[in-house]
Amino acid sequence: MHQYKGKLIVHTGSMFSGKTSSLEKDVKRFNIAKYKTIAFKPVVDSRYKRNEIVTHDLTSMNCILINTIDEMMEYTSELKPDVIAIDEIQFLDEPVDKIIAAINGFLERDLTVIVAGLDMDFTGRPFEIVKELMPIADYLYKHHAVCVKCGADGWVSNRKSKDQERIKIGASDEYEPLCRKCFLEEKKMID
Repeated sequence: MHQYKGKLIVHTGSMFSGKTSSLEKDVKRFNIAKYKTIAFKPVVDSRYKRNEIVTHDLTSMNCILINTIDEMMEYTSELKPDVIAIDEIQFLDEPVDKIIAAINGFLERDLTVIVAGLDMDFTGRPFEIVKELMPIADYLYKHHAVCVKCGADGWVSNRKSKDQERIKIGASDEYEPLCRKCFLEEKKMID
């Protein structure tokens, strides 16, 4: 596991693609290897349990809720982890350059940073933070769900309701994975 010191691992893709499960698996591997790990998630992610990162198949791990990247930096300074995991990074409501600077600071201190986040919103528009993390990642994993309409690789998290807010917390009650073709067909039916 030493090869991961000072490295950025990014898990991205649509909802239901296994991003959080992969983040959790990575953290467990680092724990087995006796690395001190800390996991964080934004306070806004209230879908399951407050102080846990929970996958859609309901496995979980403890985490610290944060409102800002500054809080994460304070916890990291105090607790001195070897590995930092951040789930749902797209929900951090701060300037992208501030988040990138903090992550680069962690990496410069030889900390391993594991991030999971949606690459696109329900309209197919990229989330800026994930778009900026992808090219600087040492390890980048694009995960795919299964399109609920045709069974192809899911490309986007389609919102089932007509709500137009960019950030709307939900799970299968609110979203479904669709491939590009089915998403574009669905969009034509709505327009």
